[in-house]
Amino acid sequence: MEAYAVVETGGKQYRVVKGDVIEVERLAGEPGGAVRLEPVLACSDGTTLTVGRPIVAGAAVEAEIVEHFRGPKLIAYKKKRRKGYERKVGHRQELTRLRINGIAAG
Repeated sequence: MEAYAVVETGGKQYRVVKGDVIEVERLAGEPGGAVRLEPVLACSDGTTLTVGRPIVAGAAVEAEIVEHFRGPKLIAYKKKRRKGYERKVGHRQELTRLRINGIAAG
């Protein structure tokens, strides 16, 4: 089995493997720059799994920023029947695409 880690960023958890490309909420940094993802909630070297309580001490995931972009437009629409009440709001999330370069186990 391949080495993997579970990291938390932007309030969400991602299971990552070296070489993965993931989309996360906007991170600071320029495209081509390196970023270190912490905290690591779980880490596996391929044979043994280390689960943090709540995090794995000393573990981190190295990633490269591929690009910054905006996600698809999402529409929030509310209506109350027979009351003449309608609200429509659009939203596009700011996202960052990352390429996972390595997993440093703690």
